[in-house]
Amino acid sequence: MRAVIQRVTEASVTVDGDVVGSIGVGLVVLVGVARTDTDADAVAIAEKLVGLRVFRGDGSGFDRSVVDVGGSVLAVSQFTLLGDVRRGRRPSFTLAAGGEEAEPRYGAFVAAVGRHGVPVETGVFGAMMEVSLVNDGPVTLILESEGGTLR
Repeated sequence: MRAVIQRVTEASVTVDGDVVGSIGVGLVVLVGVARTDTDADAVAIAEKLVGLRVFRGDGSGFDRSVVDVGGSVLAVSQFTLLGDVRRGRRPSFTLAAGGEEAEPRYGAFVAAVGRHGVPVETGVFGAMMEVSLVNDGPVTLILESEGGTLR
């Protein structure tokens, strides 16, 4: 599983002109599910995410997590994170899980974040979405898990 995380002051996701999820201060997480991923990968990413100290506290460094600042998470499924562009000019998505496999893993990730008391908003799985955000910093990180272990 691959997750691209952006610290934001606000973010929203729109489907067919309707806002389906929005947050204020928090993290936007683009989630790509690989064919080999399990719920253990979803939990590993979620556990790391909620504890990441990427927000400023009283000092100038990163010393507070999304939990500490009372922030939210906007989770958006994005199979293109598994795109392979090493050959040719068109991405290959053979590493990405199909919808029937990916949706439960994505759901497991959302549920695992929510179990930590973090409010979670989502897009619509498999839909064409427009994601708007104000990246704070900017701060952008990548998390990857394979076999339930972070890499």
